[in-house]
Amino acid sequence: MGYARACSVALVGVEGVVVEVQADLEPGVAAFTLVGLPDKSLIESRDRVRAAVTNSGAEWPQRKLTVGLSPASVPKSGSGFDLAVACAVLGAAERLDPAAIADVVMIGELGLDGRVRPVRGVLPAVLAAAEAGYQQVVVPEQTAGEAALVPGVSVLGVRSLRQLIAVLCDEPVPDEPADDRGRPDAMLAGLMVPGTGLGAGLAPASVRGEGHAPDLADVAGQPRPRKALEVAAAGGHHLLFSGPPGAGKTMLAERLPAVLPPLTRQESLEVTAVHSVAGILPPGEPLVSRAPYCAPHHSATMQSLVGGGNGMPRPGAVSLAHRGVLFLDEAPEFSGKALDALRQPLESGHVVVARAAGVVRLPARFLMLLAANPCPCGRHTLTGAGCECPPSVVRRYQARLSGPLLDRVDLRVEVEPVARADLLEQGGRGEPTAVVAARVREARARAAERLAGTAWTTNSEVPGHELRTRLLAAPGALAAAERDLERGLLTARGLDRVLRVAWTVADLRGAPRPEARDVAVALELRTGIHRGAPMEAGAL
Repeated sequence: MGYARACSVALVGVEGVVVEVQADLEPGVAAFTLVGLPDKSLIESRDRVRAAVTNSGAEWPQRKLTVGLSPASVPKSGSGFDLAVACAVLGAAERLDPAAIADVVMIGELGLDGRVRPVRGVLPAVLAAAEAGYQQVVVPEQTAGEAALVPGVSVLGVRSLRQLIAVLCDEPVPDEPADDRGRPDAMLAGLMVPGTGLGAGLAPASVRGEGHAPDLADVAGQPRPRKALEVAAAGGHHLLFSGPPGAGKTMLAERLPAVLPPLTRQESLEVTAVHSVAGILPPGEPLVSRAPYCAPHHSATMQSLVGGGNGMPRPGAVSLAHRGVLFLDEAPEFSGKALDALRQPLESGHVVVARAAGVVRLPARFLMLLAANPCPCGRHTLTGAGCECPPSVVRRYQARLSGPLLDRVDLRVEVEPVARADLLEQGGRGEPTAVVAARVREARARAAERLAGTAWTTNSEVPGHELRTRLLAAPGALAAAERDLERGLLTARGLDRVLRVAWTVADLRGAPRPEARDVAVALELRTGIHRGAPMEAGAL
């Protein structure tokens, strides 16, 4: 009787669970049994592994074979267990030394010819292995760079099962011929989910190579929306642009990712892990260093926004926009059910999706930007534009953005039609993205220094209790906000959000704490009521 074990990782959402792959050989009629809650694609690994072992020059044991995946209570899915199953079987058959593979985590799909094909979710899988104390990982050659992002782990990238057998047996490693580079590499197909990738709305069109890089200098006029965009980027505040069609709402939204500072190392690992599981990580780019941008169509379902799908839930748009921008263009056209599902992740920074197959917690710390027209035809706020929408239709259209959702939006700015002088550049071009981004980085640095030693990094994450007890504004600075609270113009949550925006405005000015004029700017950006605050570019 022969026994051997190897290790692999089962992904539950974006979190991994180390699975022990046990192989047992007993005398009897040749059979291959796979146990441990495998799904359909994992059950089919029996035929893939048998063909791969045979075509790799190793002998398949002609005895009763049982492969168990432990813990048996955790559902396993995908083809990433093939490599561990093959090595466990070869260890039980004494082709490999069982002690040499007992503490090695193996991730990869096997082709029938023995080639090791890449799979999705390598980074979160290796992170889970490292947290569990494993130090040696074997992955497909194409994903070795992604696995190497995890510190303290020795990564071996292999191209075929033959190479892995040679390494484990201390034999000469055979050379595997590379595929023809004149055509797309079919081996990379396992990293991408059909229907995603560059067409998934994860970057503005111009960033995806369809035009020049977007710059804020391209936006004509609009000093108030530009300043609101800068405040939103500096503090991570949610933003609503409302105005007629053609005013520049989408142009401003597409330029927001470039204003955001680069991701930190920890944030990059978080974003890369989500994108790797979702199958949208670009090949050859193992680490996402820029803030993602996700712009789903207004016909998107609730499941596509917050996560879901058959079996174990998959990341939705709010998770794909983690540490980046979620842009909902034509926001009133989204279903009310989908929009209201955003309330919980807007507050908590994560989303919990419960399904019959299990409960998954997905990260969702994003900056939401909404764009809305004033009415179905879009001409309600234009003088002499001929809007024929009845008042009841206008009210019903605007009410699609519910009060509880809008209460979580810090900045609400009316985007006015572009004036002829601004459009013809008679008033001069606005500030470029580089200048605004530099101010945003300085403001974020001030906030990070002030919040050092806490669990928060931006002003939008600071709880209201801390703002009212420890991070105090200047004496008398909140007088106007307190009056609005008494009049019912602000809720308690709204007052906290005004305080957070005021801190961001003070950071942009370089002030040590908010003053009355900073609170006035925050109130004007939230309520839309003019209070005489300076809102020109660079005035803060």
